[in-house]
Amino acid sequence: MSSPDPQVRAARNHSTPAGARGPVVAVTGAATGVGAVLTARLAASDEVKQVVAIDERRGECDAAQWHILDVRDPAIADKLRGADVVVHLALDLDLGSDAAARTAYNVRGTQTVLTAAAAAGVHRVVLCTSAMVYGALEDNELPLSEDAELRATAEATGVGDLLEIERLARRAPRAHPGLNVTVVRPAVLVGGTDTALTRYFESPRLLVVAGSRPAWQFCHVEDLCSALEYAVLEKVDGELAVGCDGWLEQEEVEELSGIRRMELPSAVALGAAARLHRIGLTPSPAGDLAYTMYPWVVSGSRLHDAGWRARWTNEEVLAELLEEVAGRHTVAGRRLGRKDATAAGAAGATVALLGAAAVVRRARKARRR
Repeated sequence: MSSPDPQVRAARNHSTPAGARGPVVAVTGAATGVGAVLTARLAASDEVKQVVAIDERRGECDAAQWHILDVRDPAIADKLRGADVVVHLALDLDLGSDAAARTAYNVRGTQTVLTAAAAAGVHRVVLCTSAMVYGALEDNELPLSEDAELRATAEATGVGDLLEIERLARRAPRAHPGLNVTVVRPAVLVGGTDTALTRYFESPRLLVVAGSRPAWQFCHVEDLCSALEYAVLEKVDGELAVGCDGWLEQEEVEELSGIRRMELPSAVALGAAARLHRIGLTPSPAGDLAYTMYPWVVSGSRLHDAGWRARWTNEEVLAELLEEVAGRHTVAGRRLGRKDATAAGAAGATVALLGAAAVVRRARKARRR
């Protein structure tokens, strides 16, 4: 399922005639993560004339034209002149980031990029948020259409930032006539990512909240970049949801992963998660748990109607995720060393899953010193 080697793609790009048709595409956050994968992909495309890569450090794609700067710097407008499309991927969704600083970076960065793009004469901006903006709710339809109401709250990691970015996306065409804004919303993203949802599969047991109705839909980074390329090339428009076809029930996830469940009452699970986060022992707020309790599966109908298809299945992406997290030990979203993980696994089930003996014991020892 892997894409061609980046060096092969870059070499192919160099063989493309200088006058090749297609857009000039600027990518922010181009040095790492999704941005690096997309930059290499676009640089290799015969349908893209040139790639302008923007980040705070230089990445590995030699076929792109690099500009080193912070996306919050208004000088970015000068770097975007001549670009037809901007894909904005410079977001901080790190679990370890300070929440206020993270929001300031994400919102200010998106505002600056949208304003700079309009000033530079760019006609299309592609933003990437998450299907999490639909919210994980018991009465969600399976699957959700792109036009479904965004019912998420700001209680989960980074979701408040994503909702604000969605608001900026809706407002931008009115503030900047002629600027087209496309928003791409991936399901649980896998492929070199580290989120509260990928860490769920690093736990010794899979926490299942009693009475909940989980439904798991994944999105591989390669498929996300393929969908972003569709948006860049104007093969599809509007708000786009992207993910593997269909979904996996919790029982299927447990069977495929080989990880047994531990079922807890809702009050116990949510209460413990909230307390542990409040005192700083775990990075994930209680709101993250909702996305493991209720469905937020998306149909991806707009992309499908445009001819796009996911190359990866949910089963394949889950297998890759399990391979990526092998050897990591996490309870309540907090990474532990092997010794601590063994202690947590031997503790009571509630403690092991929700925060753990090892973490609490360490905190108590620190307070006694």
